[in-house]
Amino acid sequence: MKIPQSVLVVIHTPALEVLLIERADAPGFWQSVTGSKDTEAEGFEATAVREVQEETGLDAYAPGHALNDWGLENVYEIYPQWRHRYAPGVTHNTEHLFGLCIPHAVLVRLSPREHRDQVWLPWAQAAERCFSPSNAEAIAWLPRLGGMICP
Repeated sequence: MKIPQSVLVVIHTPALEVLLIERADAPGFWQSVTGSKDTEAEGFEATAVREVQEETGLDAYAPGHALNDWGLENVYEIYPQWRHRYAPGVTHNTEHLFGLCIPHAVLVRLSPREHRDQVWLPWAQAAERCFSPSNAEAIAWLPRLGGMICP
């Protein structure tokens, strides 16, 4: 069963181009990197680093990359089609937000069982394309965070 504690990692460039990946199990659903903790003891940063690696092949700690804990959390209702992944009665998830600034847009290595396509878009267009309101809101934070997000 999945733990209802997850991360959302907005991968972006200093020019605020944002990577979106399309879900394999829900074509047309574009999102940032997301994923649940593997164990209750796993920290949110460790979860973010692991999910970025699993879903894109990127190393969050590579030289020139900057992983930022935004200190923000969303609590949202889990979509009914994905509730079966959680313990009976679990209806809400807590999502911790991170940004990962990389020097420039790159072609990432997708996990085919999770994602089927990728696109880099300017932040406003990326926010419009996200199916998740909390993901769109997180992307909209990028211009407000200013110089705190990239090395």
